[in-house]
Amino acid sequence: MSLRDWVSGQFIDIIEWTEPSQNEILAYRFPRHNNEIKNGAKLIVREGQAAVFVKEGQHADVMSPGMYTLDTNNLPILSSILGWKYGFESPFKCEVYFISTRQWTDQKWGTQNPVLMRDPEFGPIRVRAFGSYAFKVTDPTTFVRELVATDPSFEVFEIAAQFRNVIVSRFVDTVANVKLPILDLVGNYERLSKLALDRVAPELAKMGVSLTQFYVESVSLPPEVEAALDKKSQMGILGNLDQYTKFQSAEAIRDAAQNPGGAAGLGVGMGAGIALGQQMGNAMAAAPPVAAPPPLPAAAAYHVAIAGAAAGPFDLAAIGVKIRDGSITRSSLAWKAGMPGWVAADTLPDLQALFASAPPPLPTP
Repeated sequence: MSLRDWVSGQFIDIIEWTEPSQNEILAYRFPRHNNEIKNGAKLIVREGQAAVFVKEGQHADVMSPGMYTLDTNNLPILSSILGWKYGFESPFKCEVYFISTRQWTDQKWGTQNPVLMRDPEFGPIRVRAFGSYAFKVTDPTTFVRELVATDPSFEVFEIAAQFRNVIVSRFVDTVANVKLPILDLVGNYERLSKLALDRVAPELAKMGVSLTQFYVESVSLPPEVEAALDKKSQMGILGNLDQYTKFQSAEAIRDAAQNPGGAAGLGVGMGAGIALGQQMGNAMAAAPPVAAPPPLPAAAAYHVAIAGAAAGPFDLAAIGVKIRDGSITRSSLAWKAGMPGWVAADTLPDLQALFASAPPPLPTP
């Protein structure tokens, strides 16, 4: 350090930290020559900050936002450590850490590697999860003791990996306890976020940090599982695959006919046509055969008593001939299978029409 810097350090009477907006600094140790603070020095703590006094490794007073004149009245713990009985001694050596207590938003978390889980529908499965969170330092003394230690400029990236590990571990426990199928997690992001926040917050509180917000933005499956689900969805949308195949073949024939690619296009068209013909042939072969008509009913056959003896059986055409030649009359007895006995011929409906069409007998001379 140059003589000019040393001389300037002797006259520092304002202790403050203007946090640079482009850096993510959580804790900043105020620099000065030999860590000396003079009698009546002014301490300025801005909103979103806290000042922690550390003397020889012991954490003393914590100052909230405001302007202070450093004396024994506002530094009671430090006065006790230094043994001040009758007033502020100048100068005294002490480190001052400014802690950023504002909320740090849009911090990302995610699983670096797929996490193996047991799903009630798919069984053991690997998943990835991503999201964001926000935090703030609420216990500056614990924060300095557990994390900052002697680091003169403690930044967010130095703790981000530890936060991510805690979040991922507790998030996996949360999903396992909820026991929701993977496909149902999408509709339960808000519930998972709240449950995970409740499990992660106590872990961060041990380091003086409060988890103010936690969001689950995505839970994804391995690419091969997503591809299988896509295929399953496509099959559900297509429905009848046979009809879809025929439609695709017809589309291929149309495209080949419109393609001016000569023999190549013709070959594609012929191949699609052959495939479509085979499909149509298979469909026709698989179609049920057309039912044949039932056989014609058999003509009625009657036995008739002629000249005192049973004759026949005769069909209706033969009986008609015998009626016309007088061999069978209306009073002739007739019978066919299924009838209980012999009856007069003109009482049978089948024969009544034959008698009506027969000519009457010739008159006698």
